[in-house]
Amino acid sequence: MNMVLESEPPASTSGAAAAGDRNRFSSFSLGFLVWVILLPVSLSVILYHLDPFDPAPFPHHELAPRHDAVTPALQPPAQLVNDRILQEAEFVGSGQLSGPEDLIYDPTKQVLYTGCGDGWIMRVRLNDSFVERWANTGGRPLGLAFSPHSNYNQLVVADAVKGLLEIRKEDDQEEAIIELLTDEAEGLKFGVTDGVDVADDGIIYFTDASYKYLMHEYVYDNLEGRPYGRLLSYDPVSKETKVLLRDLYFANGVALSSDQTSVIFCETSMRRCSRYHIDHNDGGNASVTTFVVDLPGFPDNVHYDGEGHYWIAITSALPPFFYKTLQSRLFRKVYAIVKRYIGLQSLMAGNGGSFGVDLEGKPIANLYDPNLAIITSAIKVGRHIYCGSLNYQHILRISLPPQPDV
Repeated sequence: MNMVLESEPPASTSGAAAAGDRNRFSSFSLGFLVWVILLPVSLSVILYHLDPFDPAPFPHHELAPRHDAVTPALQPPAQLVNDRILQEAEFVGSGQLSGPEDLIYDPTKQVLYTGCGDGWIMRVRLNDSFVERWANTGGRPLGLAFSPHSNYNQLVVADAVKGLLEIRKEDDQEEAIIELLTDEAEGLKFGVTDGVDVADDGIIYFTDASYKYLMHEYVYDNLEGRPYGRLLSYDPVSKETKVLLRDLYFANGVALSSDQTSVIFCETSMRRCSRYHIDHNDGGNASVTTFVVDLPGFPDNVHYDGEGHYWIAITSALPPFFYKTLQSRLFRKVYAIVKRYIGLQSLMAGNGGSFGVDLEGKPIANLYDPNLAIITSAIKVGRHIYCGSLNYQHILRISLPPQPDV
């Protein structure tokens, strides 16, 4: 039997084939790596240029004091500082309140009124934390104020969805009477009807935080960096809605001064509160002066306590380098795109709380906590500060130490 033996290939041929395989694998790996890197980068660049979101240059000029007023910047230290308020805080109405945004107090019944995310305005008794439903706006109630001379049974509500509302309800009534006062000015619908206060003469002062963006889009207003906010007034007798100030950066909380001659209002994006002088605005240009600037975080609602102090809710504070980063148009656009298409969480980092100032805007108290965010209101009742929030299902109660000046 003849046997044919197959000879092994020469060593040199086997080595060349192996080297070729390695080269082909290396080329494939390199090509794949290039595609892995270049494809998403290319798509990101295309998306960046095609996306219509267009942030404005950071308005550095807006950080300067308004006009020639003496600026009570935050140079003197607050008399009272507590950076761990959660350690001693109580939760009022826990689990029964869906984002209690603003708070007002009825001393005759010792109850708080607050507007919640489900449309309900709730009443909360302070002695036992009992929570009851009062009225439902069908929208998202934000700022609240009592109508003067109404025995605390008539509220003016800044509803982010509906507009400016008046709600009346006697204790023996089952259903509240809700009236729309106004929802537009100068042909522009309100985007986010936000803060509100009522003067003794019945004139209502309120803010439209942004006529371009709705409430669920508020982060894009801040990222775009253009002033779409307005301060307005409504006269319940003439039914006239006036735009008092335009070009505000997310106009937020509103509080009448103790002498009723001016209105303190907050601009969240600029971390400042200003004073609108009512008596000086009968004609000509509006008179606006600085009240407090360079706040430790982003302000929301502001309330006067009747004792010579304003309490400004600080939603949260960012590390100093983040404030610088937010001045970059590139960063703001990239952040907006990522948030829109991927759902990035908010930059709100913590250190929310309440900042107290005197009638001149000088600091008296700074109450905050690293684990608090989106604190939207703060009012003083007795020796306690009560804080509302968009995030939580309760109201915070913070005890104040026995200091005569706070």
